[in-house]
Amino acid sequence: MKEISVQELKEKMDKGEDFQLIDVREDFEYEMSNLGGTLIPLAGILIESEKIAKDKPVIMQCRSGKRSAVAIMQLEQKGFTNLYNLTGGILAWADEIDPSMQVY
Repeated sequence: MKEISVQELKEKMDKGEDFQLIDVREDFEYEMSNLGGTLIPLAGILIESEKIAKDKPVIMQCRSGKRSAVAIMQLEQKGFTNLYNLTGGILAWADEIDPSMQVY
């Protein structure tokens, strides 16, 4: 599984690179804090897979990186090859990039 660090994600955001960010957490988690990605909770990831780009890098994220890893494994079985897991998830983002971000 391909991974990306929070520092690499921040660089991509700062440079305005073309990628898609998918957040696989639940609604209440997303409302508390998010990185601006598209919310597709893990339970519906296969049902809503048409919302996920196949023609550019897609970074999957959750709270810690575990649910997004599960989502990637499911999607790779459906033929996706452009997926990256955000190592450490939003907890790592809050720890290393934005300490003011509310986490739980």
